[in-house]
Amino acid sequence: MVQHYLEFERPIAELEGKIEELSKLSETAGAGSFDSEIEALRARVDDLRREAYAGLDAWQKTQVARHPQRPHFVDYVAGLIDEFVELHGDRKFADDQAIIGGLGRFRGRPVVVMGHEKGHDTTTRLKHNFGMARPEGYRKAVRLMDMAEQFNLPVVSFVDTAGAYPGLGAEERGQAEAIARSTERCLTLRTPMVATITGEGGSGGAIALAGANKVLILEHSIYSVISPEGAASILWRDGARAKDAAEQMHITAQDLIRTGVVDRIIGEPVGGAHSDRDAAIQAVGDAIEQELDALTPLDADALIKQRADRFYAIGRQGLM
Repeated sequence: MVQHYLEFERPIAELEGKIEELSKLSETAGAGSFDSEIEALRARVDDLRREAYAGLDAWQKTQVARHPQRPHFVDYVAGLIDEFVELHGDRKFADDQAIIGGLGRFRGRPVVVMGHEKGHDTTTRLKHNFGMARPEGYRKAVRLMDMAEQFNLPVVSFVDTAGAYPGLGAEERGQAEAIARSTERCLTLRTPMVATITGEGGSGGAIALAGANKVLILEHSIYSVISPEGAASILWRDGARAKDAAEQMHITAQDLIRTGVVDRIIGEPVGGAHSDRDAAIQAVGDAIEQELDALTPLDADALIKQRADRFYAIGRQGLM
């Protein structure tokens, strides 16, 4: 896989380019010719990466959250869910592949799992519509949650979308109502539900799968009512001011936990989840397992009350 570097990672990219050149020269000149130089450069790369990711601003975190090599829903399913059986369609119109869901076993526990899938190349991005669901996707989610309740299964969801698809056909088929119904179903679900923001959580398209008992977020993910570009276009009529908007919107995991929008931040490997996908996936799995263990003893009425209480409490502690 070709490494994709973000704008603030240019110094890292330059050093890794030099490491590659020296490695090729070393092969030509004989093994060990430039080992000390290469090791020194690698140490410098590690230091630069650690420094860069320790001080990311909101716009840089937005870039990391959207990184094309960040783990997606299919990666989490492959790493965490055994015996996964995908269920298709909303039983009304079509099967929307922007949201995937089905049955499986999470570390031995039967669950219903669902989430947004963006795709990883041109073909899959088109297939999954870049993770932007149409009404059929949210109706599929409702169907999955209905089944979870019927068979008393916990629900695990993964959120990663710029927002619901705003196309004409989607609006004609009731996009807003479908999002509202899915959000309502999350809030009334009589089994435990844990949602994780794995990349970007955009607007109602995200919360329709995140009305959970516990909402987790990866360290460099974002969660917002509108994209920074959209907010900049509205506030200043200038989408180029997205960085300014990102800073003002308090969309980072660190901002969100202070206001109670999310319940837990999951740490990422140095360099972001894309730098060590397996480690990131396992960290997410560990956090989900702990939250499900804590929720399992609660009965249906207690789960609904806990869910309502957490959403009523959002923002009451204020920004610090």
